[in-house]
Amino acid sequence: MSRYGQYCPVTRSLEILGDRWTLLIVRDLLLGAHRFNELSRGLPGMSRAILSKRLDHLERHGLVERDPGGDGYTPTASCTDLQPIVFGLAEWGARWAFGEPRPDELDPTVLMWWIRSGIDPSSIDGSRTVLQVNLPGGRRTRYWFVIAPHDVSLCFTDPGYDVDVVLETPLATLYEIWEGRIELGRAVRDGQVRLLGRRDVVLRLPSALLLSPVAPYVRRSLAMGSGRDTAAADRGGS
Repeated sequence: MSRYGQYCPVTRSLEILGDRWTLLIVRDLLLGAHRFNELSRGLPGMSRAILSKRLDHLERHGLVERDPGGDGYTPTASCTDLQPIVFGLAEWGARWAFGEPRPDELDPTVLMWWIRSGIDPSSIDGSRTVLQVNLPGGRRTRYWFVIAPHDVSLCFTDPGYDVDVVLETPLATLYEIWEGRIELGRAVRDGQVRLLGRRDVVLRLPSALLLSPVAPYVRRSLAMGSGRDTAAADRGGS
């Protein structure tokens, strides 16, 4: 833990939350990832050893409680109080620091885990539905979501069921849809996304895909105009 040597609530907060990965762990805890393996899957750039160290740090400072005898972590009131701060950063980032995705930010497996948590099975038809996602040109090109009435499973190999809908698009485009920069229906109309399969499921898919929790901030920023563009225009006019 780094200490700043200043008697101030800001520095005390940074001494707890300022290490690399810590706020992203808090973000994922707030979004419902409570098992060690769930947290690890969502942050593949961090080693499991560092994840364990950061969780121990959060536990010592009273932000999480470890489930007795298990690998689960429950956010405390101290952790949940960070929600407006974490999503305040999302709002600021959408306005001032966001743009088109960089190649190093595009991990297909991370996105599939995010999408899995963002599919509402009640919006489909109450029976098992299989969505196949094709990502041409990627390291891994096919994924399957098996959507049951109360659960969504992500499969990295063919689950052996009939596919109801195939969604095909470049990875960068799917990221932009998930983050709210591109609307799914518009992407289909523009030919950026191909949706093939059962018409009833195709029609329900936009309402079943709930998108990222930060998508509303991204959409609001786009509606307002990028803060970075505004700042650049101000510099150009001075």
